[in-house]
Amino acid sequence: MKKWAKRIGYAMLGILLVILCCNAYVELSTKGKTFNTVADIPVNKVGLLLGTGKYLSNGNVNLFYKYRINAAVKLYNAKKIKYILVSGDNGSTSYDEPTTFKEDLIAAGIPESRIILDYAGFRTLDSVIRSKEIFQQEDITIISQQFHNERAIAIAKAKGINAVGFNAKNVGGRNGFKVKMRELLARVAMCLDLLIGKQPKFLGDKITIPK
Repeated sequence: MKKWAKRIGYAMLGILLVILCCNAYVELSTKGKTFNTVADIPVNKVGLLLGTGKYLSNGNVNLFYKYRINAAVKLYNAKKIKYILVSGDNGSTSYDEPTTFKEDLIAAGIPESRIILDYAGFRTLDSVIRSKEIFQQEDITIISQQFHNERAIAIAKAKGINAVGFNAKNVGGRNGFKVKMRELLARVAMCLDLLIGKQPKFLGDKITIPK
């Protein structure tokens, strides 16, 4: 019994070390690359807006979604980006993150011609790699909450993309805490993906974003 308890203890310690190492890798590799204010962030042609669902399971608006919309509008209005590339999940006819974002961005005053949709952003890794391989962007501004921006920038750095992040307002409370806890595991998955050279679910023909 003591032998098994030791093994379990060592296994748990190993898992904890992996989580801490992956988190440290993300934090260190993205230091100084995320911004909280429009005045400080450099100009890029395209802002990559990372998708999420508009509504929670209880029917309330997802604040992560709302705050990302607000952040993208701020950047565009400040002329820090020319285009918003919305990348999200469109895995079924009843779930279409990019189109929902587009509708709310237009309602917030963004011209339709300045919004580009990527329907194959099933994961953050897919969204970031496709921004380069499909939409041909070597320099990009990623728009999401800070913890998410950091992971996306770490992926971008590993793939030869010069990325900065504009931090949307964070979300507190139980929902915010749960998402941040999941982020620790997402960073471990990201490190494994980078180690094995994981590719997006779909690539395809290149798409040119106008000047």
